Amino acid sequence: MCRCDFDISGQQIRLEKLREEAQAPNLWDDRNNAQHLMKEISQLENLVGKWNVLESDSIDVQEIATLASAEGDELEQEALTDDLEVELSRLEEQFAALEVQLTLSGEYDNRNAMVSIHAGAGGTEAQDWAEMLLRMYLRWADNHSFKTEILAISSGEEAGIKSVEVRIVGDNSYGLLRSERGVHRLVRISPFDSSHSRHTSFALIEVMPEASEDDVNVVLNTDDLRIDTYRASGNGGQNVQKNDTAVRITHLPTGIVVTCQNERSQNRNRESAMLVLESRLLEREIERVEAERAEIRGEHVEAGWGNQIRSYVLQPYRMVKDLRTDSETSDTNAVLDGDLDLFINAYLRHQVGAGAESSL
Repeated sequence: MCRCDFDISGQQIRLEKLREEAQAPNLWDDRNNAQHLMKEISQLENLVGKWNVLESDSIDVQEIATLASAEGDELEQEALTDDLEVELSRLEEQFAALEVQLTLSGEYDNRNAMVSIHAGAGGTEAQDWAEMLLRMYLRWADNHSFKTEILAISSGEEAGIKSVEVRIVGDNSYGLLRSERGVHRLVRISPFDSSHSRHTSFALIEVMPEASEDDVNVVLNTDDLRIDTYRASGNGGQNVQKNDTAVRITHLPTGIVVTCQNERSQNRNRESAMLVLESRLLEREIERVEAERAEIRGEHVEAGWGNQIRSYVLQPYRMVKDLRTDSETSDTNAVLDGDLDLFINAYLRHQVGAGAESSL
C-alpha cells in the first residue's frame, strides 16, 4: 500500500524541535515569526496525529486478517474477509490523502494561492473558456472550504472574461494549485458558432504563492513604481463608475503591470494590486531559482504558451487528460465542476518521483 518516500520520523523530530522553540520566553517579541512557528506546529501536529491514527488502524486490520485466517467456520471467515476488504479500502484512501499532505513540504506550499487566468487567442470562444476555468477553480476551492476573493477581472466583449486574478485562502492552497500552472486546452462544439463546428480554445493559468512581509526576495522601492488611477468600467455601483477608483501599478524595473478595479475604495484596490504585484515578483524569483537548478541538472525549462499541461475534450468524445502524468477521466462534468483532486494528487506524486530520480 505504501508508495511514499517520506519518513514520518523526520516530521516528528521537527515537531519536537519547534515545540521546544515555542517555549522560549521571548517568543512573541517577533510576532510574525511566532505566528509562523505556531502555524507550522499546528500543521505538523495534524500530520503526525493522522499518521498515528493510521498506524493504529493498520494494527487493527492486521488483527482482523489474523482472525480471518484462523477462523474455522466458513461463514465467519467470509464475514471477517468482507470486513477486512472494507477496512483496507478505507486505509488506502486515508493513506493516499496523507501521502499528498506529506508531499506539500516546499518552502511556499503552505501559502495562500494567487491564481491568474488569461484567455488565449480566439476571441469570445477563448474568453468563455477562461470563465469556465474560473468557475472550475472557485468550485474546487469551495469543495475544500477555502475562501476566495476576486481581486481583478476583465470581462469579454460578448461573453466570458479576458483575464482574472483570484486569491484563494486555505492551508496549502498554493502547494496544491501549483499543479495547475500552464496552458489548458478545450475542444468542443462552439456554442457561438451557428455552423456548430468544432473549436479548440486555450487559456493560460498562472499560480503564485501569496507574498508575505518577511519575504526577503521581494523588496519594493516606491521609486520603482508608477501608480495610475482611472475610472472603473463595468458593474459595481455609481461610486465605482463616477470616481477614479481603479488602480494600475507598473513595476518599472521588470515591466510587470497589475490592475485592480473590483472594490469601490481606491485604497482597497491599491492594496489588492500591491498584493498581486508582490506575489508576481516572488514567483519570478522562484522561477529564477528553479531555472538555475534545472540548468545545473541539464534540464530544459520553458514557461509560457508552449507549456500545455491538460486537454479537456467535450467533442467528439468526452475526456480530460493531464499530459504530464497521463492521468485521465471521462467524467468531464465533474472536473469542470471542480473535481480536480485526481489530477492534483497525480501531479504531486509525479513530482516526488521526479525529485527522487534527479537526486540519484
